[in-house]
Amino acid sequence: MSAHALYVTAAYAITALVLAGLVAWILIDQRGRKRDLAELEAAGVRRRSDKGAEAVKDKGAKS
Repeated sequence: MSAHALYVTAAYAITALVLAGLVAWILIDQRGRKRDLAELEAAGVRRRSDKGAEAVKDKGAKS
């Protein structure tokens, strides 16, 4: 194997490892954020973008 081929192979291997690490980091962080959201929703905190919950809440108050 020539020095150039070794360099190219090493560059691809390092890039693949870095990309795999980034994907793993994103997936682990996603699980943590979902867990945080579930805890907040269980505590009664709702998202501002959750218009459906406000509409249901407002209809119940008007009745």
